[in-house]
Amino acid sequence: MVLLFGPMLAAAALSAAPADAAAADTVRVNEVVTTGSVNDSIELYNTGSAAVDISGWILKDDKDSSKYKIATGTSLAAGAAKAFDVHSAFGLGDSDKARLYRADGSTLVDSVSWSTKSDPSWSRCPDGAGALKSAAVTLGAPNSCGTTTGPVSWPGSGAVSTADAANVFGEDLSGLYQEGGVLWAAQNSGKLWRLVRNGSNWTPDTANGWSKGKSVHYTNGSGTPDDEGVTLTGSGSAGGVFVSTERDGDASGTSRTSVLRYDVSGTGTSLTATREWNLTKDLPPVDPNLGFEGITWISDDTLTAAGFADASTGSAYTPSHYGSHTGGVFFVSVEGTGMIYGYVLQDNGSFTRIASVSSGMSAVMELQWEPQASRLWVVCDNTCDGQHRTMKINAAGAFAPAAVYNRPSGMSNYNNEGFSVAGADECVSGSKPVYWSDDGNDGGHALRRGTITC
Repeated sequence: MVLLFGPMLAAAALSAAPADAAAADTVRVNEVVTTGSVNDSIELYNTGSAAVDISGWILKDDKDSSKYKIATGTSLAAGAAKAFDVHSAFGLGDSDKARLYRADGSTLVDSVSWSTKSDPSWSRCPDGAGALKSAAVTLGAPNSCGTTTGPVSWPGSGAVSTADAANVFGEDLSGLYQEGGVLWAAQNSGKLWRLVRNGSNWTPDTANGWSKGKSVHYTNGSGTPDDEGVTLTGSGSAGGVFVSTERDGDASGTSRTSVLRYDVSGTGTSLTATREWNLTKDLPPVDPNLGFEGITWISDDTLTAAGFADASTGSAYTPSHYGSHTGGVFFVSVEGTGMIYGYVLQDNGSFTRIASVSSGMSAVMELQWEPQASRLWVVCDNTCDGQHRTMKINAAGAFAPAAVYNRPSGMSNYNNEGFSVAGADECVSGSKPVYWSDDGNDGGHALRRGTITC
């Protein structure tokens, strides 16, 4: 990674050239991604106070023969960012340029250049004005320009113990969600588990067809959803179990970033989704195996009480604006970018993205909202050495970093893709249980137990 400070900035030969077009042009190249985990992309940002019609404008790399034409009808609102996936037209190299031209193909509006690949993003800081710096990928959202305090010790006991019998689940156990005496677990080979307590362990429920987990399918009864995360709404499992998926395992080369709802009241051994919200086209493209990982739900009452801001309207979040929905907002994380997105999923199958949040991490495997502390847990696996972050809604109505924690001292750097926090009712002497799921089933165990302060 190249650190962009002092003399090293000049050595890296990064630049953010001023526009050669008229001063009235307020559109700037704002972010560039060349890593491969996300398709080569160029983001534009409007620094002005009025929307700009950029229909037919042209993006190029350092070669004049490279051309990506922006679609007719494309407008960039004041203070807004929009990303363009240019990889089908040209590739962005480790040492290259991103240039923006008006529709005539010869009037240069803005240009940036770099001499090493993005790690993972080259972003202007501040948005639309500053020099490029290495930052988290935030395509379509404000650049990740802030500073974050360093990690501190785990906020609970350093001791961690196993929470399952040996070799019950095997590999691929991912998202977790605790509902009182039930622990829901998503296994990304296309299976959902209902676990119940057995002493200090969790074990598969033996009733109603759950003993070996239930296979999951799409709404037409076909496919093998690569389910990575699991959550419930305020209605509990009686209102359906919701899972985040990144692709169909039967067509693993194609992204299908979706949220699926399942009615879990039956006794059969398989589940067919009652609803799918396919969000693929609403998000920057990613590798099929680097899509949705974590998912969590936050109630409308919680968000409105905190003054949460709706990015789609530019004003305070107003639930009634969206008609019939689940009584809250689903937040999903993208492994390949570390981004978090908030969606209102309407009962009729439509959806609206109301938030785009940079986690500050290179990848996010799990999200958990903890009502007791009004904080969002953002969890990375061994990619980030098991780092956990918490975020809270700030005075501006947006999620902002609250704390950064190292994994417990007694836990190895496992491939933990799931994390669940017990409810306030389990708080004893100032601490309560938390659970992790280990995708690698290290030592024959996929579940582990620790604690956090209440």
